[in-house]
Amino acid sequence: MSIQAPSEQIGDKAQSEYQAKHRPASEFETRSEYLDHELQIMNPRRYKLNLPGRDFRFELEDLVPALAGTIGIIAMYSAVMMSWAEGLTAAWDHIELGKEFAIEVARVEMLIPAFLFCVLASGFINPRANLAGNHGPMIPLIGTIALAGAHPLALAILIGVFGLALSFLKGGSKLVNLTSEGTAGGLLIFLGLTGTVSQITSIQEWAVGIQSPTVEAGSMGYVGLIVLAVTIALYALLAKYNKRWLAIPVCAFTGLVIALALGTGFDIQFVTETGLPNLNPVYWWGSTSEGWMLGMPNAQHFIASLPFAILAVAMWSPDFLGHRIFQELNYPKKTERVLMDVDDTMTMCSIRQMVGTAVGGGNITSSWGTYMIPAAIAKRPIPAGSILLGLLVMIIAILGFPMDVAVWPPVMRVALLVGVSLPLLEAGMQMVKDSKSSQAAGICIFGAAVVNPVLAWALTMLLDNNGLIGDKERAARLSFVDKIVIPVGVLVICLVAMLAVGMFEGQYGIPALL
Repeated sequence: MSIQAPSEQIGDKAQSEYQAKHRPASEFETRSEYLDHELQIMNPRRYKLNLPGRDFRFELEDLVPALAGTIGIIAMYSAVMMSWAEGLTAAWDHIELGKEFAIEVARVEMLIPAFLFCVLASGFINPRANLAGNHGPMIPLIGTIALAGAHPLALAILIGVFGLALSFLKGGSKLVNLTSEGTAGGLLIFLGLTGTVSQITSIQEWAVGIQSPTVEAGSMGYVGLIVLAVTIALYALLAKYNKRWLAIPVCAFTGLVIALALGTGFDIQFVTETGLPNLNPVYWWGSTSEGWMLGMPNAQHFIASLPFAILAVAMWSPDFLGHRIFQELNYPKKTERVLMDVDDTMTMCSIRQMVGTAVGGGNITSSWGTYMIPAAIAKRPIPAGSILLGLLVMIIAILGFPMDVAVWPPVMRVALLVGVSLPLLEAGMQMVKDSKSSQAAGICIFGAAVVNPVLAWALTMLLDNNGLIGDKERAARLSFVDKIVIPVGVLVICLVAMLAVGMFEGQYGIPALL
């Protein structure tokens, strides 16, 4: 794996060169060749104004990652806020938060941060930074975070500070460079496989659990089977004709139509009304009687949030790695200038974490996978789709009711299945090219199954970089710092953070240190 330093010589001449080199799609034999050419001639400005027409163009393909990211983020934000509501209600006597609170906070996250960081930051200011989305692996921990006495705003500030420090030191790109293809491939295979199984299970549980006065409980399990069968057939057909970038909108819409045709429409619950949520940060954090009902964080809140913040930032690098790999696998050669910059993405995620929570949100952020993966498959760079996504998310947040459709299992689960889980699995398998890579991949998969993907990634990186598994010639080229200091440091930090917050308590009976 290799991360090129972003070009510092990006000026007006480079941008006028993009305009000069642009050719209409009609001059190319295939659409794919046109998209390849666009990627090769782009030279986005870092932290300067990028303009449509001068620096990038909007294409029909940009709608696909925009739709995919919208569906994914509605589902993720809803899950995060509901987890916070349940956890804080259980942790504090004076707090009682429910679904209405969760939806309102999710809509806050879908308005202000979407405009600032999708439309402005990744769209116009730095198209080398992937969108700041949701930190999926942290969602199961939110209940534990709340019960530990953490405060969402304190957690956000700590994550932002640690993330900015790591990005300033170029730590993100360094960790990606030290991760071999075998280790990265194993990580992607595990994440893809577990995600696939999870989505399939969720669809079947939904179908079996459908309850209606006109049908017997558990008698509609066949609906899930039909939705999955048609989804796989469509996905295979799209792959055959090199149209896999259409998988999310086509399969999600088909899942919606099939489920409705089979009589499950009564299962959709329209509860979100049109309008704006409360956009006053004082309402959310100003007292203990409204909003989050927590008030402003104190020193105790910061102490309780500390290990979770360390863990969240430690888990960023493998997440970013997976998204960057998708670009490398799907983009043509000579497109280094449009690949996501890991450190710039980390900077944006850090700032977005602090700003998004300060205005009333509660999301724990990371690189936006449900946007980047379909964007890479569609051979599109970041900016145009990012702008469309930001605008689409803001419109849906205001309308309200589309959120209820997007989180309906035949839509949401199918979208995540074909847009994230299956592509992750395929990309991981592509990276395991020989016996050396398979050794590292196998150990990473095994470690992820025994403990979790982050610790498995850190351990496999240590073993691989020292030649104990994988390519011994690669290990010989690495310095002592790259072989020992950094991998051991990452492993210790991840292990201590996980022990501190009790991640091994339920599975192995090891109590939390704090």
